[in-house]
Amino acid sequence: MGLSSATGRSVLDVEVLFIEDIDMSLLTQSGSWQALADHYYEVRNIHMRDLFAQDSSRFDQFSLTVNDILLDYSKNLITAETLALLMDLAHEQGILESVKELFEGGEVNKTEHRPALHTALRNRSNYPVKVNGKDVMPDVNRVLEQMRGFTEQLRNGQWCGYTGKPIRDVVNIGIGGSDLGPLMATEALRAYGHKNLNVHFVSSVDSEDIAQVFQYLNPETTLFIVSSKTFTTMETMTNARTARAWMLEQSGGKEFYRRHFVAVTTEAEAAMAFGIHEENIFEFWDWVGGRYSLCSAIGLSLAIFIGMDQFEEMLMGAHEMDEHFRNAPLAENIPVILAMIGVWYTNFLGMQTHVVLPYDQCLHRFPAFLQQGDMESNGKRVSADGKVLDYDTGPIIWGELGTSGQHAFYQLIHQGTRLISADLMAACHSHNDLGEHHKVLLSNFFAQGEALMRGKTEAEARSEMEQAGLDEVRIEELLPHKVFPGNRPCNMFMYDRLTPRILGNLVALYEHKVFVQGRIWGVDSFDQWGVELGKQLATTILGELDQNVADNVHDSSTNGLMQFYRSQLS
Repeated sequence: MGLSSATGRSVLDVEVLFIEDIDMSLLTQSGSWQALADHYYEVRNIHMRDLFAQDSSRFDQFSLTVNDILLDYSKNLITAETLALLMDLAHEQGILESVKELFEGGEVNKTEHRPALHTALRNRSNYPVKVNGKDVMPDVNRVLEQMRGFTEQLRNGQWCGYTGKPIRDVVNIGIGGSDLGPLMATEALRAYGHKNLNVHFVSSVDSEDIAQVFQYLNPETTLFIVSSKTFTTMETMTNARTARAWMLEQSGGKEFYRRHFVAVTTEAEAAMAFGIHEENIFEFWDWVGGRYSLCSAIGLSLAIFIGMDQFEEMLMGAHEMDEHFRNAPLAENIPVILAMIGVWYTNFLGMQTHVVLPYDQCLHRFPAFLQQGDMESNGKRVSADGKVLDYDTGPIIWGELGTSGQHAFYQLIHQGTRLISADLMAACHSHNDLGEHHKVLLSNFFAQGEALMRGKTEAEARSEMEQAGLDEVRIEELLPHKVFPGNRPCNMFMYDRLTPRILGNLVALYEHKVFVQGRIWGVDSFDQWGVELGKQLATTILGELDQNVADNVHDSSTNGLMQFYRSQLS
């Protein structure tokens, strides 16, 4: 791992397509950036084993507890000087001013000329938050009250279907942020769920997805939530129309819209044109990005499942982290610390991928949720003002449950050729205390963090095999395979148990980490123009699938694939 130049572009640098030359950016020419580049050459050969051996207080120096979450970041390739230089960069790039701008409704979404006020959705202090001079909190509170009234009716059996039976199955139809957030949180908070309600999620336009869900549904006791910001998303509306047709067929034409369909959208008129009654439409606003919308009415399916009291506990947890992020000094600020360490790895150590490893079954969908939040936000090749960047931005985010990953891909992390940083997280207590299960789980959590950091030296591997009675020939044969380089960085999170409040803390923490990194890199973390091209082409191709098109309309590969598809229809 290393630098190819003082810009911080990694040794895995690739040509930027369609651009002949790129001007040096102000960021890479800044004094703090250059100081970090120099510092890299001073510390590039450090091993964390040595750092721990030299400083018995390293854990105390590089750990922090905020809102009952412990973050241990001592197992990182950093020294006190590294962290100080990273904070110099954060100050120089105006992170304090950026945080203020975010919370006060500034135009942080530069390309779409609007604020990103997901923090207002969970503003439990209820201080005024203004957009174009108007306080948005009355609208936020109005929708929360609407959600409370609706969820209480449904949970206590007062909201009934067209035959008078209470709702037993709730189907959330959405995609992207309208699916990943509520799905992740519903899975995470199953311990708090209503025992007589089942919540299902349909996102894929593949008919198998919704067809599988239909098998579990009784039309008399099913509620569909159509979640779409614009109410035009192709996948969501295709599934919504299929659900509507299924209900019409199953109900024998009886009136069902009022009791079986609700919408969450910014476009009420489009929802009403679909057939959803006005009183069943839950509003959110264009200053809420899809991947930041869990705390809005997009979380309606979750609120139905766990109840509004617990939903508002999640909002409180997010608000607590918002306040920490807003007020804590940068060097004591968990989102800022994580963000800046990520910048260090991405731009100075050549890291391209970061893995999220929950040792908590409740969080099994958390890596997928974070994947969208990070990669859709900071996967950008140009700055907010349209300049092609001369440094790397967002890393590849991936992950899986830790114990599952240990038997799947940890081999690559421990002994592969790539630098991969990791976040590991675990609860001190389980919601289900069964024998030795949780102790076994935590023993793996602690062990993997230590193994990633320490590795195993050649001398340790040799001694281990000698004690096992292996002969010298076999030892020499196996020795290269038994050595673990270690020095694999990881952050370790711990909390008592996963509650709605802790989940809210974690969601907000990662949102703010992504925001800080986006500001350091100068990208717009709140737009997602990169998803548009494929959507546009899909709309065009959809109209061509039932007809032959000229061979020169698309490239030869696309034409050949489409022709093969048509040949299979006959």
